[in-house]
Amino acid sequence: MNDSVTAPDSVTAPGSITRSELTSQPEIWTRALALSADELALLPHADEKVLVIGCGTSYYIGDSYAFLRNDAGIGRTRAAVPSELNWVDDDEHIVVISRSGTTADVVEIVERYQHTHRITAILGDIATPLGSLCADRTVHLGFADEKSIVQTRFATTVLTVLRLSIGAVPSDLVSGARTALEVDLPADPARVKHVVFLGHRWSTGLAYEAALKLRESAGAWTESYPVWEYQHGPISCAGPDSLVWFLDAAPDVVADDVRSTGATVYSNDLDPQANLVLAHRLALALALEAGRNPDTPPFLNRSVLATT
Repeated sequence: MNDSVTAPDSVTAPGSITRSELTSQPEIWTRALALSADELALLPHADEKVLVIGCGTSYYIGDSYAFLRNDAGIGRTRAAVPSELNWVDDDEHIVVISRSGTTADVVEIVERYQHTHRITAILGDIATPLGSLCADRTVHLGFADEKSIVQTRFATTVLTVLRLSIGAVPSDLVSGARTALEVDLPADPARVKHVVFLGHRWSTGLAYEAALKLRESAGAWTESYPVWEYQHGPISCAGPDSLVWFLDAAPDVVADDVRSTGATVYSNDLDPQANLVLAHRLALALALEAGRNPDTPPFLNRSVLATT
């Protein structure tokens, strides 16, 4: 049975589905934190080598998890886009992430390695090709599935579960998400023309994901970098219409250089994952300001079903 939480069918205003889904994140994360021990036991154990496979958002979430797991000394972990994967070690536990369960590139990887490797899937829908292929090793997050094409709560719920599996969930994570739904936006959507997200180690993947949300939803000019890379060239694009958002700590030397360009510097005390909720809100606001419907952005589908 699919127990997904979705927006009411009566919600039809542009962005209403996205708004409903992104504002549900504190409650959805709370459900994720109550997953059974049996489900969590499917995820990689200490000292296992891990390869996380995903496309787009799922790759960025996998990259964040890889940094967290490596930095905790639990076991060598890497994330990869399936189309760019050029090797798999014999002893790697493969974790695949897919909201739809249908992504062609990910399906191909599972079919190729299902008889030689341990594979665990984290899915939003199990009545799918990946659900069938990984029937015995699936963490089903149907309660976090979405109607909107652009992912918000599914991705952050996957990250919540992955952080939970390695003991890396701060006690204030859910309350931080609630704060992110209440605080003022970092900039006036009518005035900001350029947004840069900066992260450090595990939060760099979240910076990439935040920038992707603004591009997908609003068609906005966005960039994302590791914080210590920003001065190595990209800062040249910053100016008075720019918002430079530090998802993690904002080193003074970098922040001061950004201010010298005339850009707005933004940082707060929220966990980087909670900051992603605030970025979702900005993406929604920018989309509506631009006259776009973030529920159904142009040229995007829920899943890429064919590869070349």
